[in-house]
Amino acid sequence: MNIIDIINKTKRAVPLSDEEISYVVSGYTNGDIPDYQMSAWLMAVCLNGLNEHETVALTKAMRDSGDILDMSCINGITADKHSTGGVGDKTSFIIGPAAAACGVYVPKMSGKGLGHTGGTIDKLESISGYRTELPFEEFAGIVNKTGFSIISQSGTLCPADKKIYALRNATGTVDSIPLICASIMSKKLALNADILLLDVKCGSGAFMKTNLEARKLGDLMERVGDAAGKKCRAIVTDMDSPLGSCIGNALEVKEAIELLQGKVKGRLYDVCIELTANLLELAGKGTFGECQRMAEEAISSGRALAVLKETIELHGGDGSICDDVSLLPQPRFRHEIRASRDVEIVSVNAEELGMASLLLGAGRIQKDDAIDPTAGIVLEFEVGDKISMDAPLMTLYSTVCSDFSEAAVRAYNAITFRDLTASALT
Repeated sequence: MNIIDIINKTKRAVPLSDEEISYVVSGYTNGDIPDYQMSAWLMAVCLNGLNEHETVALTKAMRDSGDILDMSCINGITADKHSTGGVGDKTSFIIGPAAAACGVYVPKMSGKGLGHTGGTIDKLESISGYRTELPFEEFAGIVNKTGFSIISQSGTLCPADKKIYALRNATGTVDSIPLICASIMSKKLALNADILLLDVKCGSGAFMKTNLEARKLGDLMERVGDAAGKKCRAIVTDMDSPLGSCIGNALEVKEAIELLQGKVKGRLYDVCIELTANLLELAGKGTFGECQRMAEEAISSGRALAVLKETIELHGGDGSICDDVSLLPQPRFRHEIRASRDVEIVSVNAEELGMASLLLGAGRIQKDDAIDPTAGIVLEFEVGDKISMDAPLMTLYSTVCSDFSEAAVRAYNAITFRDLTASALT
C-alpha cells in the first residue's frame, strides 16, 4: 500500500478500502505522508468526491486519530448541537441553556473563528473571567450541575482533522461535501454525546450557498452519524441575512442574553425554538409540538437564563451580565449609517456584512490575530422594512478601529434597496 496508488485511484474515482483510507489519515497525521502528496489526494477528492462508505471510513479514521471522550459520567442523556456557522450565529448560547432547562445535558466543545467574526469561544471570551479551557473532570462537573457547558476543543481530540483542515484551507480544497462532513462529524463523534443535532446554514452568510448543497451535506452527516450508532438529525436553516440584529462577539452575547430575558423575538428566536424542539424530541421528551412548548416555557419562565448565568459563574465568568448586559465590554468608537432617501430593504448580503465586521476587528484573517471583543455591527432593520430618509440603518462599533470609512462603505453596499422617493415612483 502506498500513497501514489491511492492518489491515482481517487483521481480515477476508484473507491478506496477502509484500510487505504486509514493509511492516508494515519500517515499524514504522523508525518509519513508529506503535505504535497496529501494535497494531491485532497484535490482528487474535491474533483471526484468519495462515496458514502468512503466518507464513513474517513470520518471514523479521523475520529480515531485522538481521544474519544467518555460521557458515562454525565447523569443523563447527552446532546451536542453543531452549526455549520454563519454571520450572527449565536444560537448555542440560547439552545444549550434552553435544552438544559428541559432536562437534557448539553456538553459542547467549540473553536475559535477564522474569518468574518469570532467563533463561539471568542464570544465566550468576551465575558470577563470566563475560562474556556478546563480539565474534563471540571467540565463534566459543570454539565452535571447546570446541564450545560461550552469549552475549547481539546488538542487531543481529532488531531488528524486539525492538520488536514489547515492543509485544506491553504490549498483551496475546503469546498468538498465529503471532506466537510468528515471534518465536522469526526469531532462530533469524538465528543461522543448520545444525540447530535446539526444546524446546516444555507445562504449568502453561510458556507453552503444553496438549499440543495445544504441538504446534501445534512443528509450525508445524518447517515454518517447513524452509521456510527448515534441519534442524529440535520436541519437546514436560512443564513441569507444575519441571524438576529447583532454581528460581533460581545454584541452577540448581549443579544443572546436579551433573548433569554424575553426582550428579543423575531427570526433568531424562531430558529432557536425550532432547533431546541428538535433536540428535545430526539432526546425522547415528547412530540415536536410538546417539545416546542417546553422550549418556549424554558425561556419565558427565565429558567434558561438561570442556567446560562450559573454556567458562566462556574466557568469563573461574571454572571451579572445576565442581569445587566452593559457590563459586557463596551466599544470606544461608533459610527451610525443612515438612509440617504426613503427606501425599502429588499435583501442583505450577510457575507459582506461579516466582512465589514472583520474590518472593524470582530474577526481574524490569520489564526493568531487578536480579536476586538467590542467590534461589530448592530442592524436597525429587517428585510422588507421601509426606512425613511435619515433614519438609522445600522451602527458600527470598534475599539481598535477609529476610521470607519472602508467598513461603512462595505456594510452599506451589502444592502439592496428599493427607492421609495417620490421621484422614483413617478
